[in-house]
Amino acid sequence: MVKVDLKGIFKVRAKGRVYYYAWRGGPPLPGEPGSPEFHASYNEALESRKVVDTDRFRSCIVEYKAGPFRGLADSTKSKWGPWLDHIGLYFGELRIAQFDRPEKIRPIIRKWRNKWEDKPRTADYGLQVLSAVLSHAVENGKIAGNPCEGIKRLYSGDRAEIIWQDADIDQIEKGCLPEVADAVDLAAHTGLRLGDLLRLSWNHIDKNAIRITTGKSNHRKTAVIPIYDALRDVLARIPRRSTTVLTNTMGHPWKVKGLQNAFDRAKKAAGMKGRNLHFHDLRGTAATRFYKAGFTMREIAEVMGWEEASVQKIIRLYVGQNAAIEDLIKRMNQTKPEQKV
Repeated sequence: MVKVDLKGIFKVRAKGRVYYYAWRGGPPLPGEPGSPEFHASYNEALESRKVVDTDRFRSCIVEYKAGPFRGLADSTKSKWGPWLDHIGLYFGELRIAQFDRPEKIRPIIRKWRNKWEDKPRTADYGLQVLSAVLSHAVENGKIAGNPCEGIKRLYSGDRAEIIWQDADIDQIEKGCLPEVADAVDLAAHTGLRLGDLLRLSWNHIDKNAIRITTGKSNHRKTAVIPIYDALRDVLARIPRRSTTVLTNTMGHPWKVKGLQNAFDRAKKAAGMKGRNLHFHDLRGTAATRFYKAGFTMREIAEVMGWEEASVQKIIRLYVGQNAAIEDLIKRMNQTKPEQKV
């Protein structure tokens, strides 16, 4: 090995072993001093310590990662992380001041977004992440406004009308595995996200309600779902084969990928492969049922573990238009006209 003098390295002895750190309180350095692995990790640590030019947009991304990004759910972080890298590569060297000129920066943003125009939902997802970074920059006083707010989304599909009807659920359940049918029924009756559904245990269920913290909120919010008769029937027919409510054919807790694959096979077998219906759209089915049952917006937010501030937007997205119209008709019919004198 070639010995190279690396400055600032901090050495610690513990339990007969020696540990090396890039500096006091710095990241650990794997490998032996002088090895390529050790040298590479040292250089990587130094690069991470370099001061980011605060006039460049890259600094806004760094601040976002150190702030709001840390509070996101792990599943969201895994999806947003690669997008933040894309944004850094494309916009990172632009001066922050350029984002304060909407008429100049919006064409650049559209050009970047249009790299995925053949996949409109993907393109809009990237724009959502960029908008979150820019909103944080607005909050920090870096720019006056968010230029993404003036850009229309590419995806025009309304998932409010893409929800599972009872006939759809009957169709997929006719030939699918009982374990998949259990997952479909439970999702349609609770509105829980897939990740929360798969970690739902019998201990989360008492006589009157299901109570489970939501992964989307980093477990800060709790979904409290009253056990109404139809949901009680669903729970009663699911066999108790594990601590978790839902299990696969081996009696083991489902993995997300395993259930998704089984669900896709069930759709194909039911002749529904071309239908634009996804497992997460079963949340819309649950929201519609709660809405038609007369739940208020606040009650639906509490039941499904949504943020109350955004519940109306989410209800408009997920609740079928027909359900809303039926509710209006019902309320109009219940309103008695004033008697003429």
